[in-house]
Amino acid sequence: MRAIRIKIVFLLIMSFLAAGCMSPKVKLFTDATDPLKEFTLAGEAEDKILLIPVNGIISDFSHKGLLRTKPSMVQEIVSQLRMAENDPAVKAVLFKIDSPGGTVTASDILYHEIREFKEKTDKVVTVSLMNVAASGGYYISLPADHIMAHPTSIAGSVGVIFIRPKINGLMEKIGVDVVTHTSGRHKDMGSPFREATSAEEEMFQGLADRLGERFLRLVKKHRYLDASELADVKTARIYLADEALEVGLVDEIGYLKDAVSKTREMAGLSEDSRLVVYRRTEYPNDNLYNTQTRYQAGRQALVDLGLPESAKFDRAGFYYLWPAGIDFE
Repeated sequence: MRAIRIKIVFLLIMSFLAAGCMSPKVKLFTDATDPLKEFTLAGEAEDKILLIPVNGIISDFSHKGLLRTKPSMVQEIVSQLRMAENDPAVKAVLFKIDSPGGTVTASDILYHEIREFKEKTDKVVTVSLMNVAASGGYYISLPADHIMAHPTSIAGSVGVIFIRPKINGLMEKIGVDVVTHTSGRHKDMGSPFREATSAEEEMFQGLADRLGERFLRLVKKHRYLDASELADVKTARIYLADEALEVGLVDEIGYLKDAVSKTREMAGLSEDSRLVVYRRTEYPNDNLYNTQTRYQAGRQALVDLGLPESAKFDRAGFYYLWPAGIDFE
């Protein structure tokens, strides 16, 4: 029976696709082409706190599935910041972060956009760290006026990792080779088809060190750590919430509702001020723990046919990322 149902669904989808070639475009699901709309989670007053969820790997890669498109995290968050910037009733923004980090550039873009938003609007910016706020997930929280960690949060991993695929050993086993001609001796450095030279390894390490130092300088700038605290953070270790508080990476420990109350207090808002989100779809019984901006009915593997977030790491690059925190679903 299950196989028959799957076939019926598949035939229906193919019918919609075929019809789309001959008639106006048919949309089965909300996607990146739908506008963000404001929805109220609590409160009735005019003044607002905007809640922005940051979930998963930080990147500027958009995703195209079979029937829908998904904006990149950078695009999604910047869009919400622009809407908040143009709404005088939004007095504060609370970021709810649950991320192991991501690419160096995407993390730095969000850091820059959040800092610029805060400087341009003079609105209060706070952060609530959830399960994991490591590496780039912590990096983007640095401009905030206040960082609150959930009692069980993992934070830290202040550093950079260079990831590159390596398949030359496999190619030797199956008897395949790649021949290259370059205009300079380092043109193919990092190639997965050969071993790196000692000079190239040194250059890669130098790049990683410089990007890591950039991260550390920003931590020092925003968190005012002393020499011993900075030395501990420099090891790129992770911390539980109470340890992160002790070393100075966070300001307070509390639950998400505590973060909302703290944001209200810092912005000078009443208890009845509105907590709002920007989403593409209205959800029944919506609340501040909902992380979606558009409707997703289950996993929908038959429809989406997309790769997991971890598949983004098939490309070489520098990442502000805690690899153990990646969701491989």
